[in-house]
Amino acid sequence: MKDQELLERIILNPKVMTGKPIIKGTRLSVEYILNLLAHGATTGEILEEYQGLKPEDIQACFLFATKSLGDTDFMPLTVETA
Repeated sequence: MKDQELLERIILNPKVMTGKPIIKGTRLSVEYILNLLAHGATTGEILEEYQGLKPEDIQACFLFATKSLGDTDFMPLTVETA
């Protein structure tokens, strides 16, 4: 599946979830799905819990996050000294 097709699975609507990016046709935010994965949930567990999701939806969350962070500069909160 091409990037554009994946990104079309993610929508932003100010009337749904206060405009957070969500998986189209759900009220599941990209942030929520990525947080589940970050805390150890597997793709299989997420797909089992949310029966309407497809593997491509989770892949789209990763791609959306990657594209969103692509132009972001991060400043360290602390400076490491050797």
